[in-house]
Amino acid sequence: MEFITSNVNVIVLATSLIGLGFAWYQRRWVLAQNPGNERMTKISGAIQKGAQAFLSREYRAVAVLVAVVTVALLALSAIPATNMSPWTALAFVSGALASGVAGYIGMYIAVRANVRTTQAASESLNQGLRVAFASGTVMSTSVVALALLGISLLFLLFTNLLSAHEAVSALAGFGFGGTSIAIFARVGGGIYTKAADVGADLVGKTEAGIPEDDHRNPATIADNVGDNVGDVAGMGSDLFESYASSIIAALTLATLGGGLAPDKTVPGQVFPLLVAAAGLLVGIWSSFLVRTKEDATQEMLLGSLRRGVYSASAGVGLVVVVLGLALDLGWGVIIATLSGLVGGVLIGFFTEYFTSDTYSPTQELAESAQGGAGIVVIRGLALGMFSTIAPVMIVVIVTLVATAATGLYGVAVAAVGMLATLGITLATDAYGPVADNAGGIAEMSRLDEAVRKRTDALDSLGNTTAATGKGFAIGSAAMTALALNAAFITALQGAGASSTVFMVDVLDSRFITGLFMGALLPFLFSALTMLAVGNAAQKIVEEVRRQFREIPGIMQGDAEPDYEACVAISTNSAIRQMILPGLLAVAVPIILAVLAIIGKDNVMGQFVGRETLIGMLVGSLLSAFMLSVMMANAGGAWDNAKKFVESGNHGGKGSEAHKAAVVGDTVGDPFKDTSGPSLNILIKLLAIVALVIAPLLAQSPLS
Repeated sequence: MEFITSNVNVIVLATSLIGLGFAWYQRRWVLAQNPGNERMTKISGAIQKGAQAFLSREYRAVAVLVAVVTVALLALSAIPATNMSPWTALAFVSGALASGVAGYIGMYIAVRANVRTTQAASESLNQGLRVAFASGTVMSTSVVALALLGISLLFLLFTNLLSAHEAVSALAGFGFGGTSIAIFARVGGGIYTKAADVGADLVGKTEAGIPEDDHRNPATIADNVGDNVGDVAGMGSDLFESYASSIIAALTLATLGGGLAPDKTVPGQVFPLLVAAAGLLVGIWSSFLVRTKEDATQEMLLGSLRRGVYSASAGVGLVVVVLGLALDLGWGVIIATLSGLVGGVLIGFFTEYFTSDTYSPTQELAESAQGGAGIVVIRGLALGMFSTIAPVMIVVIVTLVATAATGLYGVAVAAVGMLATLGITLATDAYGPVADNAGGIAEMSRLDEAVRKRTDALDSLGNTTAATGKGFAIGSAAMTALALNAAFITALQGAGASSTVFMVDVLDSRFITGLFMGALLPFLFSALTMLAVGNAAQKIVEEVRRQFREIPGIMQGDAEPDYEACVAISTNSAIRQMILPGLLAVAVPIILAVLAIIGKDNVMGQFVGRETLIGMLVGSLLSAFMLSVMMANAGGAWDNAKKFVESGNHGGKGSEAHKAAVVGDTVGDPFKDTSGPSLNILIKLLAIVALVIAPLLAQSPLS
């Protein structure tokens, strides 16, 4: 076993290094592009400064949590009765560092590619697309390569030092570390970006009647900073964790016998690693297929990105078949993996259908703006609710196919298959904020209208790909959390136990109460994040109004607004208000586990047990999945409905329909960029924490 896994890990390590090399090459190419004139570079510099300041403060705050958790894991491992390995702490720190570095790399290149995209768009639409998309590939390739590098190094180390069961148990710490960074990056970045965006829109567009990204708006720099810290660094950390945890879940279930025959354990372990490595190489190849031509329509621009994604999916599908047959895992594993791959593509398509203004749902939502803001909000909520049908049914079908094909292990490899194309799918998402920033820089620099037209086309495409990316992230998060839950329940048997999965009586009051608590968590979490955005946005609104009122000459363009004041407000509010939602996600499974351990020998055990924790995981997964889809798709549709009106439909900019659409977009901002995406990480964090602490609960007489 050690010989085979060691050689496979060497292959995966080499592939990871190739990925990092490609990311470095793309980074150099992007930075070699022309950054434009002095005013453009000054604006870009302000965005860079704001993004760097926020991320530095955020990472300092998160470092405290990482240190506390590391000490706690080491303390638990020192108690023999806990069955915890001290190597779990090393894996945790490694996962946190890798996730943090991935987010930093993505933000670093994004805030430098924005101005270069603006300048490139002054030359041609294709050149602008190339620069923006290349910056996205830096982010996506770094995320995949760093995750693979960390997992393969740790798995190689652990399999040579520990038993197989102990190795996968310790490896779960890597996912825990990645999720700990992701929850704060997503929540903190989401609060920042939407507070600035909502504040800028409410006062600038609605009250003052000035265009989006107008240089006279004091919140416009903070808005552009927010695009990077929320939709680049936050999204990167989110999908880093999904990607890593899906592989860890597959490794765990293969080791613990989650549906595989005993003689298939080693092939079952190396299969997800090789699929992920192949997906990285295929993603690099397919990124070169993204091209367009001048005066391309939105359909043509979208088609250029689809060409890259669909080609990558086809390439990974072929690799899955070859690897499954070469490792003699059988068609069951192949079918399960392919079901996840196809499911990811379908979720992306249906998300696009409900959020893109090229389809009837969003066009009808834009038309309803003629009836006023209330109608827009009502119809947007209804659209979001309808949009849950497709992704939920896709996950249901994928789960049924995967489990029928090869048991619980099938669920994990389905998640791996869904995320195998992350090298290209994340690039299409990370490209969006760069294009958005490019449009803002063009507006603030007062460049020629032709440049703004090209950046608007790229920005509109970015809105669609961002919505599609969020749908993909939500679907993959659901599959990853499901796989982690399966790994946790299997791990409850403990080392040396039979491969029979820990069973739960669905009528057990502890399980039912756990379901209720789990279903409640996403609503409480979303309420906290929505309130945080509202509170921060209120402060931005007051500051922008104050500057319009007290600084003469702003509206005439004769005076420079105080951009840094709004940046500081967004930063301080986001850092302060991200703590409670993040701690809630970490604390709940730990509290339930502690109560279960305390009550195992007394009357408390009748009220709280392992069943309560399992119920909480299941309830939160179901509730968060549907709530997240509803929020993300409603928000995306509101955003693109506003864009559709601004493009000249239903009265265009400045019309009553436009004002109503802006209100809908304002409501949707925290839906799609704060609360909705953060729920992805909530369900994964709950599941990975449970898996990390599984040794404490394994084989204890609670049922």
